[in-house]
Amino acid sequence: MKVILQQNVPKLGKAGDIVEASNGYFRNFLQPRSLAVLATPGAMKKREEDVEVLRKKAEKAHQEALDLCQKITDQAVIRLGAKAGEGGKLYGKVTNKEVAAAIQKVCGVEVDKRLIKVDDIGALGTYKVVVKLATDAQAEINIEVVQEGTEDKPSKPAQPVADAEPSEASADEDEMAIAE
Repeated sequence: MKVILQQNVPKLGKAGDIVEASNGYFRNFLQPRSLAVLATPGAMKKREEDVEVLRKKAEKAHQEALDLCQKITDQAVIRLGAKAGEGGKLYGKVTNKEVAAAIQKVCGVEVDKRLIKVDDIGALGTYKVVVKLATDAQAEINIEVVQEGTEDKPSKPAQPVADAEPSEASADEDEMAIAE
């Protein structure tokens, strides 16, 4: 007899599948546990409608994932503060949980930490991070790890030495050298 599975049944099929089952198996196991219903014309029509609703939901969720990817990708660089010692080596590692919190703070998008692929980040610098929201929807962002407390300040390029103004201390040192 043909039945429509309501839930996943091991060794038989997944929810929504139309499968062949023996009369006794259906009456004694599947039906009492609400695991399956008979494949009548009315049940088949309802299944078709349910499949269409699920397809539309999945399509909508996929579009939302693509929109979130675009919103995350629009951020050029996300700055993340971390405690670091001399030489720029971090006291710990930057985790995907910290990256998820930074994305939420900057983009306003809540991302599950399990969807973030972070390579080993153990020093100050810029790193590429991948956020995979769906099978074909992923965003790549740059995370700039900076000394804690400076993450809100914009990064300034270093001034060339020739353009730098001489400081008062260096002027005093020049006068002392001349006096000797």
